[in-house]
Amino acid sequence: MNNNEILYLYDAKMTNPNGDPDEENRPRMDYERDINLVSDLRLKRYVRDYLLDKGYDLFVRKMDEKSVTAEGRVKQMKDFSEEAILNELIDVRLFGATMPVKGDNKTFIGPVQFNWGYSLNKVELLESSITSHFSSDEKAQQGTIGKDYRVKYSLIAFSGVVSGKRAKKTKLTESDLELLDESMKHAIPNLATRSKIGQYPRLYLRVAYKDSETILGDLRDYIRLEEKVENIRDIKEVSLDITDLVSLLNKNKSKIDKIYYFIDERLEIKMADTVGKLSEVLNGFELVEVK
Repeated sequence: MNNNEILYLYDAKMTNPNGDPDEENRPRMDYERDINLVSDLRLKRYVRDYLLDKGYDLFVRKMDEKSVTAEGRVKQMKDFSEEAILNELIDVRLFGATMPVKGDNKTFIGPVQFNWGYSLNKVELLESSITSHFSSDEKAQQGTIGKDYRVKYSLIAFSGVVSGKRAKKTKLTESDLELLDESMKHAIPNLATRSKIGQYPRLYLRVAYKDSETILGDLRDYIRLEEKVENIRDIKEVSLDITDLVSLLNKNKSKIDKIYYFIDERLEIKMADTVGKLSEVLNGFELVEVK
């Protein structure tokens, strides 16, 4: 297993990408810059939920629809050996885990890690009141009134790294990474809830290197969003300039094995001021399209 780096974009329209419990569940924001934020844990949860729905067992999961502590989850495991943990639990192979048990704590550092996501555009929040049909107690005659917070439009970008050296320690396989690719494409739209509906993946790149040393850096630094209108509300109202990203990849072409990708056809890609297809601007690389 060698190093990989990931670039992932999805958008959110009239939804709450990641509520902050300390802020009445408002979408997480950098208010100084009007930038929408999404934690890496939120993204990993999408992946875990998708894998669980596909029938894979996980360490971080609910049991019988109830939340359990790490200690409680360990007690439910029939075999607590390292071999059994890594063979049976794909989320430990991907993201690692800390398993606290008296006299036998186990810590696995996950090879797959993401930075916090942030929006490439400035984001406006929508606040509205919602009324429940159920009263807060049996004596009340009317339903309760609460607040509902959503972003009007946010194009969110994540970067990630797969450590080849740590992958060996958690027994991460190429098949596991292909499942991660699949999850990144399908998890968010397939597992939508009331607060999350309106989110769609737009771009995914996993750059697989030929060694376990190469890291080029945060790939978000090499893309630029161009807004066709003020106050964008739809993916068709932007272009993504990847000129610098393609230049970076070309300079390091000898280090790159393959590029795994998907792109939404509605996302316009620009290269040196020319609109084109992603597969065309990356035609010098071995490309694997994620299905």
